Amino acid sequence: MFRVRSSEPVTEALPQSYNIQQWQKGYDSLSEEFDYWIEDIEGAIPLDLYGTLFRNGPGRLDVNGVRFHHPFDGDGMVCAIAFSHGRAHFRNRFVRTTGFVEEQLQNRILYRGVFGTQKPGGMLANAFDFRLKNIANTNVLYWGDKLLALWEAAEPHRLDPHSLETLGLEYFDGALSAGSAFAAHPWIDPSSVQEGGAPCLVNFSIKPGLSTTITMYELNSQGAIVRQSAHSTPGFAFIHDFAITPHYGIFFQNPVVFNPLPYALGLRGAGECIRFQPDQPTRIVVVPRPVSDRAQRGTAQFLETQSGFVFHHANAFEQDGFVYVDSVCYEDLPALEAGADYRATDFSALAPGQLWRFQLDLKTGNVERQCLESRCCEFPVVHPSRVGRSYRYVFMGAAHEATGNAPLQAILKADLVSGDRQLWSSAPWGYVSEPIFVPRSADAYRHGLPTADFEGDEDDGWLLALVFDGTRQRSDIVILDAQHVQQGPVARLHLKHHVPYGLHGSFTPEVFS
Repeated sequence: MFRVRSSEPVTEALPQSYNIQQWQKGYDSLSEEFDYWIEDIEGAIPLDLYGTLFRNGPGRLDVNGVRFHHPFDGDGMVCAIAFSHGRAHFRNRFVRTTGFVEEQLQNRILYRGVFGTQKPGGMLANAFDFRLKNIANTNVLYWGDKLLALWEAAEPHRLDPHSLETLGLEYFDGALSAGSAFAAHPWIDPSSVQEGGAPCLVNFSIKPGLSTTITMYELNSQGAIVRQSAHSTPGFAFIHDFAITPHYGIFFQNPVVFNPLPYALGLRGAGECIRFQPDQPTRIVVVPRPVSDRAQRGTAQFLETQSGFVFHHANAFEQDGFVYVDSVCYEDLPALEAGADYRATDFSALAPGQLWRFQLDLKTGNVERQCLESRCCEFPVVHPSRVGRSYRYVFMGAAHEATGNAPLQAILKADLVSGDRQLWSSAPWGYVSEPIFVPRSADAYRHGLPTADFEGDEDDGWLLALVFDGTRQRSDIVILDAQHVQQGPVARLHLKHHVPYGLHGSFTPEVFS
């Protein structure tokens, strides 16, 4: 069904596309906060690129020289790159969470991290300490006139979109209770059935245990939670992302088990107590989206497919009586080991993430799957108007080489209709982040929000990505023409410093400089 035809330029194969020592430098902390117009530019910033790119990720990866055990335990730092009239302005600021402020004042680690960071003092200092530091380090989104820094295990932090100053925790006028989770992977439905065709934000929370509760939230364009529903799925669930269609939320319950004893005794972090079960199937939980309020909800449906692990989904849609979900899948989840150094990753020993399509038959419970992209890839994105709908193009971070596992050094465009591929690679010195697609036409937005009735070419827009330059140990903002990815950047904006490898971000047509 899908033909793969490469349109990337032929280049001489490198024995290894990356330098591990240079790659490691992307995990150095950034201690300073900046505020400046970017003047060092190759090429020209498109005049029709207008708005603000927000990025989030762990910016502080140590306290007083003592490293966190894993970058996912690092403190959130939000970057804002504002584009207007062919110019760009950069600003970064740490999210002033309670834990960040406390550790800065005392200049030492005070909290255990989910992914293995321990307080000094060994087992006795860590046993039965279940406090979580809300690190606000995973995503950032402007919605309902609020800029929110997200971490999936706790409440969002609200930031000032102009200065990035931390304003406090966000509870959506009491709809979210203190201590509640609000996931870091919301989706914007550009034309919600429940909102009469207006956009809405869809998100979820996970309350794990012997039985896991999945709660779905829907927010209107004013930023109020107007619908929510809770569903139970048997067993422990480690779910980072989900997918939506007009009528469903789809969750992949990866086959893992959690042994709480080493965590409770202070021997390991919670993430180090999770083990993948390759002999067990992956459960797919299909949840009807809430109609009007908590009392009105359908019943979740459970399907199964082959064992595997999914962090991120590209998109989902309904077509011809089936539900389709496109996801980056791994053969397994490598175990986090106590005492291991994440910077010493042996990429060659790990199976790559690949893009797969799952066809769900909700009438029979049958699941069929097909590999759409075998190249190592991650962080898939689509045109915001195509979220939850059939689509043609997906953009991803990818490895330089077509086979094997390696750091993400390239931006890959996959045409799921023709099978064409376009690749721009920054190897051997560059390491890319999640690309963000920005539609070229202002018609793709209405009142600053995406609209599903946009009729332009689906790939007509810009791709924005942060690229860490391992030779200069600085970062660039790269702008690609999404229709001609293989031609390379139309502009490369050189920052005065590096930005540690981030996680996720978003774009708004509002300019906050």
